[in-house]
Amino acid sequence: MSPLLLLLLLSLVAFSLSQPPRSIYIDCGAPAPTQYLGFRWVPDTEFVASGSTKNVTTHGVLPIVSTVRSFASVGNLNKKFCYEIPVVRLAKYLVRTIYFYGGVNGDGPPPVFDQIVDGTFWGVVNTTEDYARNLSSYYEGVFRAVGKNLSVCLGVNTYTTSDPFISALEVIMLNDSVYNSTDFDRFALGLVARNSFGSNGSIIRYPDDQFDRLWQPFGSYSPVPATSNVSTSGIWNHPPSTVFETQWTISNPGPLELQWPQTPLSNATYYIALYFADGRVPSPEFSIAINGVSYYSNLTPTPLGLVVFADQWPLAGLTNIKLTPTVGSDVSPLINAGEIFEVMLLGRRTLVRDVTALENLKSSLQNPPSDWDGDPCLPAGYPWTGIECSLGRRIRVVSLNLTQLGISGSLSPHIANLTAISRILLGNNSLSGPIPDLHMLKFLQILDLRNNQFSGTIPASLGDISSLKELHLQNNELTGTIPSNLIGKHGLNFTFSPGNHLSSPAPSPSLSS
Repeated sequence: MSPLLLLLLLSLVAFSLSQPPRSIYIDCGAPAPTQYLGFRWVPDTEFVASGSTKNVTTHGVLPIVSTVRSFASVGNLNKKFCYEIPVVRLAKYLVRTIYFYGGVNGDGPPPVFDQIVDGTFWGVVNTTEDYARNLSSYYEGVFRAVGKNLSVCLGVNTYTTSDPFISALEVIMLNDSVYNSTDFDRFALGLVARNSFGSNGSIIRYPDDQFDRLWQPFGSYSPVPATSNVSTSGIWNHPPSTVFETQWTISNPGPLELQWPQTPLSNATYYIALYFADGRVPSPEFSIAINGVSYYSNLTPTPLGLVVFADQWPLAGLTNIKLTPTVGSDVSPLINAGEIFEVMLLGRRTLVRDVTALENLKSSLQNPPSDWDGDPCLPAGYPWTGIECSLGRRIRVVSLNLTQLGISGSLSPHIANLTAISRILLGNNSLSGPIPDLHMLKFLQILDLRNNQFSGTIPASLGDISSLKELHLQNNELTGTIPSNLIGKHGLNFTFSPGNHLSSPAPSPSLSS
């Protein structure tokens, strides 16, 4: 083998090893990997930096819900705790969170808390009804990854009465064609229902569904065997062929009505996909109406299968779907499967420059605040500890206050990239190392580094920040000469003692005639 070919092969191997996996299955709180449903579920320690692991008190549960990761609620109102999942930028992902309370917080009911992806509020997690029936709960959404990580977070809100928890997390890459009528640059999808009609068997999922989507059986009618020559590979959403093995229909030609989903919907916009396949001769022909509004007219299902979808359909309350045969058609209508998602407007994102600067600052700290994951500013009401943001045309960090939080480490020079910041308050900690050059912070008004262990000299560039009104450096280990442009600077409250080992600048020479 030539050296050039060997180098090429090694480069390809290195590239493939550096790529995030297409799917990640996380068993939260587990001490070791688990094999379940044909997947390898890994412990969550690689993906989350806070929380504690607990075993559920319920016996005989499935392996992936036998442990949880729990996050303290006391003292953490409006704090979020995030899993950081490596992803392929701009790829589309199915995200499924799974919860089984198992009494991890005691005998009371399960806590109610928020669920967040990146800067988007996903919804409220309430597992009370399912847990009362000894069932787990799951939530599923479809999101586009905009960075190298996808943040999946739990948030403590005013209605959270005990510690939030999570049992398992799945992040699965979808093909480009799946749900491709949705503009994922502006919206995400939150699953409401996904059903296989006419089925009374078990949930259909992987390996039948290549993306491990869960198709719940639906309907009081017994399954009706469908034709065996259905081929649905051409349907963009790639439903599993298994859902076309049953169908919900009626024995006599006439309208077919169903209330689906079974629970009332909030007043919102929805993505609806209805799936049909039929090998009968002659084929049925019918029209579809949703709550009396025409959805599709003169539909003729074929053995190849088809999907009829709407990417933004307004709904509220209970939903009635009616399939009405076309005049002259004497074949009863049918339906095989359906999916419905709430269309969620994506939250905004903090300016990437600021996010990168804070990530570098976090890396330079030995014990950053436990909620420093996810978007630093969003969603509204969930900023990182010590962070204040402007919510104008661009989301910018305008204040950093980590006073007396017991943090240690150094102050990353990347903090100078927070160019909209007006206050940096880091006093009463154990920070060490040099004070970085902050001359780019044109809006900085207060810099408080008192009572730390900073060493080296005071950067002369601090005197060039015209907006600076307060500079507090006392009780550090600074040495050298105080920059002359800080002494007597007009409008500046400058404190540098006690502590430090500083000397005053030499007086400027004067001219005499």
